[in-house]
Amino acid sequence: MLLTKCLHPQLLSALAKLGHGSWILISDGGYPHSTASNPHSEKVFLNLAPGLVNVTQILEVLKETIPIEAAAVMTPPDGTMQPVFDEYKSVMPDTPFEYIKQFDFYDRAKKNNVGLLIASGDVRNYANLLIKVGFIRHSEGKGSY
Repeated sequence: MLLTKCLHPQLLSALAKLGHGSWILISDGGYPHSTASNPHSEKVFLNLAPGLVNVTQILEVLKETIPIEAAAVMTPPDGTMQPVFDEYKSVMPDTPFEYIKQFDFYDRAKKNNVGLLIASGDVRNYANLLIKVGFIRHSEGKGSY
C-alpha cells in the first residue's frame, strides 16, 4: 500500500528513475509534445480530454510525492505574466520561479536533464511548467539523496 497520493504506476516508475537535479515538464494540452521535448524522456499522457487533468492538479500530487527545488514557467514572447503562475506559486510558495519566453522554454524542455514529460489536458494559455527534483536532507529525518 502506498502512502503517496500518486497511484499512477507509469508515473511512479518514471519518478523513481529521476534524481536530484532532474527536471519534469508538465505540459498543457496544446504543447508540441513530439517536437519540443527531450526525445529520451519518459512520457506520461494524462490528457484524457480538454480540461482533464490540469497542470495544477498534477503539481499538487507531485508536491506530495517528490521534493521540488525550483520551477520555470513559459511566458508569451512578449513576457506577459499569466494568471496561472499565481496558482502555481500558491501550491509551491517557497519555490523559486524562473520566467522563460516561449521559444526559449521549448529549447530548455528539449535538454537531456528533462527526464519526464507529463501531458495534461489543461486548456489555459501558457500553463506549461518545468519543475526541478530536489533532495531530502538528513535533518528532515527522511534520508538523503
